[in-house]
Amino acid sequence: MAETQVDYTVARDFLNVIIPPLKLSDTVKKAMDWMNQFRINQLAVVEDGEYLGMISDDELFDSTFIEATISQFPLHYKNIYVSEYQHFYEVIKIADANRLQAIAVLDEFGKYKGMITLNDTTSALARSYAIKDPGGILVLSMKEYDYSMTEIARLIESNNTKILSSYVENDPLNPNMMKLTLKLNNADLTRIIATLERFEYDIVASFHHSEPDYDHQDRLGMLFKYLDM
Repeated sequence: MAETQVDYTVARDFLNVIIPPLKLSDTVKKAMDWMNQFRINQLAVVEDGEYLGMISDDELFDSTFIEATISQFPLHYKNIYVSEYQHFYEVIKIADANRLQAIAVLDEFGKYKGMITLNDTTSALARSYAIKDPGGILVLSMKEYDYSMTEIARLIESNNTKILSSYVENDPLNPNMMKLTLKLNNADLTRIIATLERFEYDIVASFHHSEPDYDHQDRLGMLFKYLDM
């Protein structure tokens, strides 16, 4: 279950149209040249629109024959991919769980549409939460029947703050709970946190100006970790 108020972004919106897939007949030299050119250590292998898996630079480095073809190497991650309509949070989770720098995107018929790199998903997260704009992030945990965005928005707006974007998901650690992540246009969420807690909302994570002065990447890292990426 997922929703956003401002930026709903799915995998198809972040396809990397620059990085082409390899074919089985392509050579080690071609694959290595592309990896160097696009600064990536994994490439998708596709034949007649069918995704066959990924090949990594580690395997190619071991080859002593640069004219060897990709068909001579084992391919991995054939069953690791995302559909074009999955939310980019899922893209990040699946890529991170499988230690992939890039992940294949398939359409509803199982045909290869393209790939998304980890850099693409990080950029998507930054845009989705308007991180370039001043503000903070709150993560709330609640039972589904307690969820009311109207009520939460009312409490937040009572502190002269607006919700820039939101994301709701089932808590993977507790199927009876859900997590609501909010990006707000206020850099100091102290009063908002106090208001929400007064109305018995459980705030399990917050990222805002009044906390220790982590740099931008540290804050993103903390958010990824909390979201179980």
